[in-house]
Amino acid sequence: MSLGEAAQTDDGRRILSLPEPLQKILKPLLGGGDGSGRTHRAALFAFLIRVISAGIAYFSQVLLARWMGSFEYGIFVFVWVWVLIFGGLAPLGFSTSSMRFVPEYRETGRFHLLRGLIHSARLIAVTASTVIALAGAACLAMFGHMLADYYILPFFLILFCLPMYTLIDVQDGIARGYGWMDVALVPPYIARPLLLLLAMFGVYAAGFEINAVSAAGAAIFACWVSAILQTVQLHRRMDADMGAGPRSFKTDLWVRTSLPLLLFHGFVLLLQNTDILVLSRYVDPSQVAVYFASLKTISLVAFVHFAVGAAAANRFSAHNALGERDKLQLAVRDAIKWTFWPSLAGVVILLTLGKPLLWLFGAEFTSGYPVMFVLAAGLMIRAATGPVELILNMLGEQKICASILFGSAGLNLVLNFALIPAYGLMGAASATAFSIAAAAIAMALMARRRLALDCFIWRRAPV
Repeated sequence: MSLGEAAQTDDGRRILSLPEPLQKILKPLLGGGDGSGRTHRAALFAFLIRVISAGIAYFSQVLLARWMGSFEYGIFVFVWVWVLIFGGLAPLGFSTSSMRFVPEYRETGRFHLLRGLIHSARLIAVTASTVIALAGAACLAMFGHMLADYYILPFFLILFCLPMYTLIDVQDGIARGYGWMDVALVPPYIARPLLLLLAMFGVYAAGFEINAVSAAGAAIFACWVSAILQTVQLHRRMDADMGAGPRSFKTDLWVRTSLPLLLFHGFVLLLQNTDILVLSRYVDPSQVAVYFASLKTISLVAFVHFAVGAAAANRFSAHNALGERDKLQLAVRDAIKWTFWPSLAGVVILLTLGKPLLWLFGAEFTSGYPVMFVLAAGLMIRAATGPVELILNMLGEQKICASILFGSAGLNLVLNFALIPAYGLMGAASATAFSIAAAAIAMALMARRRLALDCFIWRRAPV
């Protein structure tokens, strides 16, 4: 008996030893030893990592806010958002395109191209992020007077995170292409936030002041150590899988494939972070911190959207490829129901517990409680259309999806500048909620028009 067969048998015995209701749940999730079973286990592992990481991330944000106070925490939030944006753009789309090319080259035995792709993706990403970091430092030197003084040093320090943050992002895509979900997800979602907390505790134990500057230093430590650990682990796996050998390059193909994905990802990043950036221009860091805590708290419900999309993506693609229109519509309806109703339950729970959850950050953070209601409205309208952006992308309408995201990102920017000066945090929440809702409704209308799919929770599927 092979190791795979033995593992499959052991899994079966463990499942059969469980109560019957749990057997019914775990059998389809874990599957067998074939490709489908491995896919189900990888998806389940990815979801569990994201759930655990959400808890760790939330807990770490609570501790940072408690340790630093709302003012210093708000400064750190502002500069870290720039890392999220620059670090998400610097891979130039290779973090996503790698998920397509790695399994293609591996399964067809074209290891020379696989080696070339991995080398190129990492080199391009780290080079681009280093150039962005240097350009950012130059901009701070020339235009730093346009920022409040308390932003300058943390902003300068946080730029040192960019090369390793970007390396983790592109290696995440490479590892996902291999199906190594532990290598892909543990470093960015588990190791990095825990290392950040460890570094901050070290600062506290050493008797240094805990502020945005020390948090930026801790972020540098966390990014570099987690990137090094991931690189070592990835190289060990790749050496065992294909070993050393020649490299071949199809750089033109890789760049042409990656750049449209960069645009798509860039629009998503702008839609997600514009409110924090614009808000920082008009209010002090304490208010930015309050808004960020409210946003992070209500956004916990977004994991329902992520989970349903991850589970349903292959069904959309498979039914469409086979021309099974009735089954495709049923799969869409199921995805929408499983997105909307659990999201509604989650929103009710989070709004009920909103003030105690915000109080964990500090007593002053409870003033952001009304913001949660406005943001919840936008999230629920998005939930009412299910994973519609994934439906469009899986069924070949990625250009329409990107165009809608571009429009909603621009709308979000305009609304934030229009509403924040007059309405502060509520203006930022209103702009973001309206833009998210508008994007979801526009995508659902496009799905109906171009794909003849009903993607609204309040409409019945045609019989």
